[in-house]
Formats: sequence, C-alpha cells, structure tokens
Amino acid sequence: MAKRVVIAVGGNAILQPHQAPTFEAQLRNVQVTAAQIAKVEAMDYEIVLTHGNGPQVGNVLQQNDIAKDVVPPFPLDACNSETQGSIGYMLEQSLKNALNRQKSSANVVTFLTQVEVDPADPAFKKPTKPVGVFYSEEEAKKLQVDKGWDMVEDAGRGWRRVVPSPSPLRIHGVDAIVHLLEQNMMVVAGGGGGIPVYQNSQGEIEGLEAVIDKDRTGCKLAQQVDADVFMILTDVSNVCVNYGTPDQKALKSISVDEAQQYLDEGQFAAGSMGPKVESAIAFAKSGKTAIICALDEADLALRGKAGTQISVYN
Repeated sequence: MAKRVVIAVGGNAILQPHQAPTFEAQLRNVQVTAAQIAKVEAMDYEIVLTHGNGPQVGNVLQQNDIAKDVVPPFPLDACNSETQGSIGYMLEQSLKNALNRQKSSANVVTFLTQVEVDPADPAFKKPTKPVGVFYSEEEAKKLQVDKGWDMVEDAGRGWRRVVPSPSPLRIHGVDAIVHLLEQNMMVVAGGGGGIPVYQNSQGEIEGLEAVIDKDRTGCKLAQQVDADVFMILTDVSNVCVNYGTPDQKALKSISVDEAQQYLDEGQFAAGSMGPKVESAIAFAKSGKTAIICALDEADLALRGKAGTQISVYN
C-alpha cells in the first residue's frame, strides 16, 4: 500500500530572491521543482503538494496598488486565490510533463483551497508574514512612509512587506482531496497557505485579508489527510543551530523534545525556519515523521539519507 506524504514547497522554489519575477523565470523554477517531486512519486507515494506564494501575492498587491486608479484593487484573500490559480497552473502542467517522462500513470489536479482561521487571532494586530520582493533598507523606509506598509528585515536577504498571518484551524474540502488521492491523483492543495476564511454569525463563509503560513497549513493538511510523512522543502539541506556563527551545527535526526527545546531557545528565525520547525513538531507529535530538507534531496530524505528528520523516537 502506498504511503502518503504532504510536501510543502516554499515560494522561493518558484521565484528566487532578487530574480526577475517574470512568468518564464517562475515556470523554469517550477519545472525543476516538478522533476524532484516526480522522483518521490516514483517511490510509490501518494502526494499532496502545497506551496508558498509570498513573492507572488506581494507582486499581485503591487500590481493592484499601481493600477488602483484604473482597475479597483481586490482584497488580499482574493489575491491569494489568484496565486493559487497561477502557481497551480504552472505546477500542474510541469508535474504532468515530469510524470509523463517517467511513464507514470498518475495524474495531477489543482484544488482551490479555503482554510478556516479565527478572525480574533492576534496575528491580525501584528503582521509578521513577508510577502513580495526584497527591498533595500532605504527603499523599505520610504515605503513605510509613502504607503503605510509594515516592513521587516528578512533573514539577511533584504527588507520585505509583512501582512497578518493567522493560524489555520481547518482545511475545507479534505474529503475531496482524499478521494482524489485514492484515484491515483497527485493533488496541489493549500496553495499560498490557503485562502483565509471564517464562518460569520449566520454560519456563512467569508474571506479575511491575510496570508497563512504555508508550513502551518501543510501541517494541518497532513494531519487531516492522515499522511505518513510531512516534508518541508527549503533552500538548505538541514535545520541548523547557531546559524551563521562559527558554531553552526546541522541537525540530522532529532526528537520532538529536542526540536522544541531549540525552538524555545530562539534558535530559529520567526520569519523563516521558526514556522517550519514549529509545524514539523506539531505533526511529529502524533508519532509520525516530519522532514525538513533541500528540494533536490527530497527522495534521499524519504530514505533517511538527507535532511533533518524529526520524530518522537529519535
């Protein structure tokens, strides 16, 4: 029986920092990503693929701002849905081509995903989620004054806009996702962390302006589809402690308790590795395995030969 894995791919696997945000550049990056995911499918895994959208949704917001006098801007939740469609298109096409090249019978479908959040989540009062392109410090300060944006320095790579990032409570449509997996479908779901929604006093669903962290949504998705493994693909081979210092140490295989201790010590940046480790811990507490690794080592990591493995047993 095939094992089930939820794979979370960062927005930077779609658009690299300081790379021109053209469709062609993003499609080339996605094609590389798809080739790696296809290797996992060849290992007899059912795959749910979720992805970030930080650079992309930031660009949509910028387009809205520039064109606001001509075309009415859309709210952030609608911008999230736009990126689910555009990135989903690139992923679905590239994955189908990669699977065809290896003679796989699996198909691919993109699932528009709404994710329930709490409208009273404190995150709405304290934006933390980086979106959009990188700016210099001088540019960031000017944007703070001119546009009223919240700006933060992002892991030494430059300055970015930040927006609210509430915690996901429930993924809508999970029964349909599971049904698709059982029909030999690879499912792209929860893109950009999902479209943030809540139930109003009449029990109806409404959108909220925010961007949910894709790793937290990936964890919730992995729990709800009963995945065997939750894998977070990033641009580094391992989780490290004392990052960027002479004492930097790569972590190979650690327990949930060890990971939590490092997290409590503040070893991982809130805007980058922190949510990844937090999400991995939340999933691994169930007795299953969470993996954080580089994109090009996904298949090796599933064999236990790469990445950082987190479980209650290590």
